Amino acid sequence: MVHFYHLAAGGRGARVRSSAMAPAPILPGPIDELVDALAGMPGAIAVVLGGSRAAGAADPTSDWDLGVYYRGALDTAALAAHGTVHPPGAWGRLMNGGAWLTVGGAKVDVLLRDLDVVDHWCALAVDGTFEVDLLLGYVAGLPTYSLLAERAVAQVLRGSLPPVGPYPARLSERAPERWHFSWRFSLDHARMRAVRGDRVGTFGQAAKAVVERAHARLCERRIWALNEKRIVEAAGLGEMQARFAEPAVDLVAWLDGVEQALA
Repeated sequence: MVHFYHLAAGGRGARVRSSAMAPAPILPGPIDELVDALAGMPGAIAVVLGGSRAAGAADPTSDWDLGVYYRGALDTAALAAHGTVHPPGAWGRLMNGGAWLTVGGAKVDVLLRDLDVVDHWCALAVDGTFEVDLLLGYVAGLPTYSLLAERAVAQVLRGSLPPVGPYPARLSERAPERWHFSWRFSLDHARMRAVRGDRVGTFGQAAKAVVERAHARLCERRIWALNEKRIVEAAGLGEMQARFAEPAVDLVAWLDGVEQALA
């Protein structure tokens, strides 16, 4: 899924960009046919457009991100006709499953979402409660409230889903505290690695701290982050890219600079 950051209603200086405001998407014929096939899968409740195309912020290179929301068992035979399917659960409890396709020459990511799981974590997110799952391809992990972020951004193409409200106030109040603890904890471990001369461990833990700090800022500002792509820049921490490009002769001194920039 492509990156997309969405300032939810009620945020400071609210510049709201929501699926309700984006124009109805015009789908290329082959993708529109795929959407029909996905909507017809037994068990499917709705098919949505996500990512930058849902926000009207796509460029010619953007993928098409399609989400299939379902309840109970899902018959993925129609999806399998287009490519290899990673069945529900294959990608973990949050990312679940899906397929990476090429349709009519365009890249299409199909993501399967179990509505029972989505509803569970969305309800907890509204109450300010969340967990973070380790997931391949993620530096700091995937917060369970990302499922609510997806719902907030997506445009329904087929079927129906109940609307979601603004960014939960309790999540904005409670999530930063956890992320602040996390990034400081990661920096402490980076420092222990630095003292031992472990460059890989130092940079790895420091990078994790930067992403966790970015999560804290976005939660404070009530900005949804669907994933970690460009999250550092979205949180106003773009200068960290240059810091990681510096040749760190003294790892401890380098970490001091990172910590000062994140504080």
